[in-house]
Amino acid sequence: MSLARITSLHHVTSIVGDAQEDLDFYAGRLGLRLLKRTVNFDDTSVFHFYYGDGVGTPSTIMTTFPYTGRGMSGGQEGAGQITRIAFSAPPGSLAFWKGRLDEAGHRCGEFVTDFGEEGLSISDPSRLALELVEGEDDVRTKPWTPGGIETEVALRGLHHITLTVRSPERSADFLTQALGFEVAGDRGSHIRLGVAERGPGQLVELVPSQNAPTARNGLGTVHHVAFSVPTDEAQLEFREKLLSMGWPVTEVRDRQYFRSIYFPEPGGVLFEIATAGPGFAIDEAASRLGGALKLPPWEEPNRGSIEEQLPAVRPP
Repeated sequence: MSLARITSLHHVTSIVGDAQEDLDFYAGRLGLRLLKRTVNFDDTSVFHFYYGDGVGTPSTIMTTFPYTGRGMSGGQEGAGQITRIAFSAPPGSLAFWKGRLDEAGHRCGEFVTDFGEEGLSISDPSRLALELVEGEDDVRTKPWTPGGIETEVALRGLHHITLTVRSPERSADFLTQALGFEVAGDRGSHIRLGVAERGPGQLVELVPSQNAPTARNGLGTVHHVAFSVPTDEAQLEFREKLLSMGWPVTEVRDRQYFRSIYFPEPGGVLFEIATAGPGFAIDEAASRLGGALKLPPWEEPNRGSIEEQLPAVRPP
């Protein structure tokens, strides 16, 4: 019996600019919980921030690599890229969010998605394109309620991500045949696919762009999206399936809070399959998540030099 089932999105990771601005926006303005303050395991001179709901439920997690003062050039938005990240806002909460964001100088655009949900479009300090989409309440998540944000309006996590690709049909075929997604809506030039209940946090959208330039990573771009599986066995089954299809896929990599494999989809977007566990409370108390700089064990001998390279930040 197959164990390979993707249950939801897991996280989205972006390349951003200033670390303090990032903290102030995602934790301070959007009210996401800072779950973990660690480093990019591939470049320990750069922070890796994890934001999400109160406990770090898969499908609620946004992560960023802030390249403060590092001279990182801006990315190129285009085909082969995740071009929008949508967060899930509970029913009736958009007026609150528009007021909160307008007050802080973040201009919001009101819109209705191709699939009938109301939303707000905004940009983060690094000009990442974000949306707050009003959808059904997601009972799987544990809303975080910092000062000024009550439970009934707190963001529930991710709603969906949007891929801009040259051939949505090829990407849709891969998502359905290799990863088990199902079509949840098709507006001709705009395809929505989902897993499990196909609700918020379980959706991917595909839009075509024949004339856009080829995407390039850099500041203000999304690096990859991760999908969640419940067990290591399910992850390994997916890895074997992808290899049997002749698809390039990495070995399993230990990210401390989950384990990961990486591979490109046909349109060029980097995908990851991540395990749901062990979770964010393995190296600090659940009540103190994000409070201290956490390093993987193999980097602890280098803590002094790592801390010297990182910019000073304060809680949002």
